[in-house]
Amino acid sequence: MSDEVRISAVGDSALIVELSTRHEADADVNARAVELAAAVQLAAIAGVLDVVPTFQTVGVHFDPLITDADLLSECLRRVMAPQAPTSTAARVVHRIPVSYGGTLGPDLAEVAKAAKLSEQAVVSLHAAPLYRVFMLGFTPGFAYLGSVEPAIALPRRATPRATVPAGSVGIAGRQTGIYPSASPGGWHIIGRTPIRPFDPERAEPFLFNPGDCVQFYAIEPAALGRRT
Repeated sequence: MSDEVRISAVGDSALIVELSTRHEADADVNARAVELAAAVQLAAIAGVLDVVPTFQTVGVHFDPLITDADLLSECLRRVMAPQAPTSTAARVVHRIPVSYGGTLGPDLAEVAKAAKLSEQAVVSLHAAPLYRVFMLGFTPGFAYLGSVEPAIALPRRATPRATVPAGSVGIAGRQTGIYPSASPGGWHIIGRTPIRPFDPERAEPFLFNPGDCVQFYAIEPAALGRRT
């Protein structure tokens, strides 16, 4: 186990396993977090209620009437084993259509101006990478995707919008993401997709899982009539 790994209690019913002290998104560290979360779930440790991987940590929620922080920490240390990271091995690659710009992407012109690029160049740069799903959070199904090309990476808007429509595709720093539902938000909105990252009526409500990959591609606005 790496010397960087730290296990800390959060209240009386959760532990945080911190795999790195660095504060930037790292695909290899995230791969370790995803793998550890899967290993903990597979181990079926008594008292564990939920396991949540993030950028570089794994949250383990437990029932304090069944186990405690010390006992669970020892179990987690036994589960952890030094393995080579597998950040390039994604379980699924999702191809996501996006209608960029116009009323569906009201911040595309602002991003282009800040980057000193044409709007089409911004679209090309945004659609070029194969993004990694680092974690889910904020709202159900919201996937934090990285990493955005530095040329179009802008900090969050100074003033968030009260409502961002469902399906909106935004940029904040080196991250991009899709709003699964209408909600407040401060990301720069550059387009919209007909794909629904979260649908409680589907057999599997969440489209994305940590460790998956996402590839965007441009479509015409008329194609938004078909929802998936």
